[in-house]
Amino acid sequence: MADTVKSKVISIIAEQAALDISDVKPEASLEDLGIDSLALVESIFSIEETFDITVPFNANNPEESEFDISSVSSIIKAVEGLVAAQAA
Repeated sequence: MADTVKSKVISIIAEQAALDISDVKPEASLEDLGIDSLALVESIFSIEETFDITVPFNANNPEESEFDISSVSSIIKAVEGLVAAQAA
C-alpha cells in the first residue's frame, strides 16, 4: 500500500507542478517544485478524490493545519496515515 500511496501522491504533485514524476523528490518542498497556493489546493482536492479521504487542511490558514505540507515526503506520510485510519 505504501508504495502505491507514494507513487500516486508524487504523480499528483508532478501534475500540479507540470513536472516529470522523476523531478519530484521526497525531500523537496512544494516551494522548491514551484507549487503555489492554488496548485496546493488543487493537489489536496486531487489527493482527497484519489484516496477517498478528507485531508485536514485549511487553505486560509495553512500554518494551523494538521496536515504537514513541509515536503513531499511529509505529504506522503500524512496521506498514508489518513488512508490507514480510514481502512481501520
